[in-house]
This record gives sequence, structure tokens and C-alpha cells, in this order.
Amino acid sequence: MPQKPTYILSIESSCDDTAAAVLENAKVLSNVVARQAIHEEYGGVVPELASRAHQQNIVPVIDVALKKANISRDQLSAVAFTQGPGLMGSLLVGTSFAKSMALALDIPLIAVNHMQAHILAHFIDEEGFDKPDFPFLAMTISGGHTQIVKVNSFFDMEVIGETTDDAVGEAYDKSAKILGLPYPGGPLVDKYAQQGNPKAYAFTKPKVPGLDFSFSGLKTQILYFVQKNVAENSDFIKDNMNDICASIQYTIINILMDKLKLAVNETGIKQVAIGGGVSANSGIRATLKEAEKKYGWKTFIPKFEYTTDNAAMIGIVGYHKYLEHQFNDASVTSKARIEL
Repeated sequence: MPQKPTYILSIESSCDDTAAAVLENAKVLSNVVARQAIHEEYGGVVPELASRAHQQNIVPVIDVALKKANISRDQLSAVAFTQGPGLMGSLLVGTSFAKSMALALDIPLIAVNHMQAHILAHFIDEEGFDKPDFPFLAMTISGGHTQIVKVNSFFDMEVIGETTDDAVGEAYDKSAKILGLPYPGGPLVDKYAQQGNPKAYAFTKPKVPGLDFSFSGLKTQILYFVQKNVAENSDFIKDNMNDICASIQYTIINILMDKLKLAVNETGIKQVAIGGGVSANSGIRATLKEAEKKYGWKTFIPKFEYTTDNAAMIGIVGYHKYLEHQFNDASVTSKARIEL
């Protein structure tokens, strides 16, 4: 641990949220996010519009983050930023700004893997939240990723299971679109599911060997199910929204938990953490907490604000990389795809 405090400014711009945070060692002093409402009109993120909005938002977001943290630029120890994965145009905005700021202040530049950050968000100092011990299993669930990762140390991670097609977040959003719900639809499916009967309708779980996932078949199954019932009753969705959403969520959670149980059995590791935007889902969080009593696991669920894309999680990776002097020079580039 360094003698004097380490102040990390972190920038996240992988998709449609512009975020900046300031960390003092592992403690978050500020965590600011500017969301882009424009994409709601199009039913999904439009990359060109996202990158333009990042250009408009990045300066004021960083300014607010520094002011909320009561930290001046001269006190910063390093600048951390999301290198990837993500939308290339969005990533370039954050990368370019981080490079320029680190150069202007003559402080280290630290590139961060976005998915690694979702996992290491559990190591932010936060009152009331425990940190996992190594090794542990992490399930990263988002709009673009579904993975089970064996985490041996801060920078030694092994993907032991992943989706063969679509991510779980996409399954939620596509199901919501089929039901006529606005974007982003995943949180709405979760909301309606809380009022419905999870066993009202049965959907078949895909048979995928090992620890891998598949959600494309489930999406198709839900589409055909809705089309068939709407053909028979035009008010089917309106009359049964809660039960439909509850049944969809029940199936998705069972798919995730089946693979997680298999991973625990195969590795013998009973410490399980979740991360990524879909980890904000109330049904998944509740089921994972139940697993503590049912299976004797120790489960770790991040604070809600660290589940969706945010810069605090980039900052905690930046802090641990800073301690190990894992710095980057100006030749570092953004990457739409990047290995964990």
C-alpha cells in the first residue's frame, strides 16, 4: 500500500453511457454517469449517435467528477480508461481524452478491460459489502457478454464458460421488444415479472454441453409463442404481461443457475460473484442470495450503481494496475473485441 493516497481518474465510454469517477486508493470519491436518452427512439443503441454524445458529455462529466471528489487535476496520480470491448466510436472518445489528459498532466495512463472491471468492481471499498477471496467464480452477464470466469488473482482470469451465440442481456431486450416494451426492455421484464406467476408458461431450456450458454433458441421460442397466442387472442400480451415476463425470467435464471451449479461442482470453488448490467436484475440477485443457504455458497452481489456501466469499476482496476506499475504509453489503441 502506498504511503500517500493514490488518486485515479477513470473514464468509461464503451457503449452509450459517458462516465467518470475519482478513486482515493480503493474508495470511490465520485462516480458520475451521463446517460443517452436518444437511443430510446430507435429501440437500441445507434453507434454514430453514441460517439457524438460522448464528445458532448465527456468534458462536463469529468469536470463534475473532479468537483464532487474535491480533487484538483494536479493531485491525480493516473488516468485509467476503458480500452475495450465496446463500440469502436465510443471507445475512441474516451481513449483519446484519457491519452491527452495523461500527457498534459505528465501522469501514467492505464488501459482497462471493461469485462475485467465488472468482475473487480467487488474490490471497491464499500461499507456493508464483502470482498471475495481468490480464487472465486464470477458470472459476467450483460447485453454483450455471458461468461463464467475462474478468477485466480486480480490479473489472472480464465473463462471456463461463455455464450455460443447471444448474450443474456440481448435475450431480455429482444423478449421485451417482442412484447412491445420500449428500449431498454430488460429492466421492464424484471419489473413485470415480480407481479407474475413464473410457472404460468413453460419454455424449453437449451441443451448446451459443458459450461457454455445459448440464448438464440430461447428468443425464437418466445417469438413463436407470442405470435401463436396473439393470433388466437389479440389482447394476449396485455392480459398476461406479468405472467409472460415472469415465465421468461424464470427460464433465464434457471439457465444461468444450472451452469453456475455445474461450475461450482467442477471447480470445487464455492465463492460466487456476479457482475455486468444484468446483475442489476432483482430475480437473479434474489436467486443468488438463496443459493447461499441452499448450496452453502458464499455469494457476492455488487452495489447497484456498480452493476451497469460505470467508471468506478474502471478506477478500481486502474488502482490495482497502478500498484503494479502496469502503465501504457500513447501507442495504446481501443479494441472493439478484447480477450479477458
